[in-house]
Amino acid sequence: MKKFLALFLALALCLSAFSALAEAVKPDDVEDNMTSADGKYEIAFVTDVGDLKDKYNGMSYKYYKPANDSAATDDDRYDAMKAAAEAGAKAIVCAGFMQGTALEKAAKEYPDVKFIFIDGWAMGLDNEVGVVYKEEQCGYLAGYAVVMDGFEKLGFSGGGGGTNPACCRYGYGFIQGANDAAKKLGKTVEIKFSWAYGAAFSASAELQTLISGWYETGTEIVFACGGPMFDSITAAASANDAFVIGVDSDQSFLSDTVLISALKGVQEGAYQTLTKVFDGTWEPGVITLGAAENAVGLPMETSKLESFTAADYDAMMADIVSGALVIDNEAAEGDPNVKGPWDNVTVDYIQ
Repeated sequence: MKKFLALFLALALCLSAFSALAEAVKPDDVEDNMTSADGKYEIAFVTDVGDLKDKYNGMSYKYYKPANDSAATDDDRYDAMKAAAEAGAKAIVCAGFMQGTALEKAAKEYPDVKFIFIDGWAMGLDNEVGVVYKEEQCGYLAGYAVVMDGFEKLGFSGGGGGTNPACCRYGYGFIQGANDAAKKLGKTVEIKFSWAYGAAFSASAELQTLISGWYETGTEIVFACGGPMFDSITAAASANDAFVIGVDSDQSFLSDTVLISALKGVQEGAYQTLTKVFDGTWEPGVITLGAAENAVGLPMETSKLESFTAADYDAMMADIVSGALVIDNEAAEGDPNVKGPWDNVTVDYIQ
């Protein structure tokens, strides 16, 4: 079943789901030439925002992108899932929480098809499983790493308006990591923290203006936590000779401003659940993945950090896995100061 991993190393550009923890892979270097001789595809991947490339040998697969790109509706998403089911899919992997309404409808209409909901939740259906991640862990690592590298004025720009669970966990972990690193160094750091212009997870001129203002007033690095919002934030960073922390996948390939990225691995979630589909051990519900499952982390192979080393990272990962380092996962929505006060971090919450 390890052959499933080859496919997921290439899922690097999909919103909030696709990353490569084990190896950095450029999607454009991966061929996309799978053709089923009988026109049937056993595994389907339904993307949301962004593009996807697959490489897989063995079982037939196909990916489906809903119509209308970033303006896709629930009907567009459902149509993609319906097309996959009717093309013979035994399992459909749907990435991104916005797929929820369409997925529930499709799963009820095609009870013999297994639905894997990345960044989703359990719907109480026998043929659906949600895969969620411990984003607070990789958020923590990113915050800790950049402060240990000398950054003292940080920013966090998140998607979902402050109510998306994954983004909330990323942000809350980021603050905890920055706070602990600052405490170790005996200093105080500042974090500008905002959900503004992120409700739709879209790039916008307004967001770019906001982040440019941060950089112009001293912010050195911003955690871009909201899919296509990344484009506005890296544009602001480029214009101000500043830096960015990427999210979900290794985004260093997308902008020279990215020093490090907080990763989570769709390959682990999809591999584990697809394995259960085809070996007969499928169980509905929720799978939660973190450092112990090699499903969150930092891409140290492409890191541009100078002081925070691969050895430092390995030691921290070992502590998280062993339980010696425990990161609070009860993230606050909206204003993270409700979880404070913070000893070594000042959080400026900007609505």
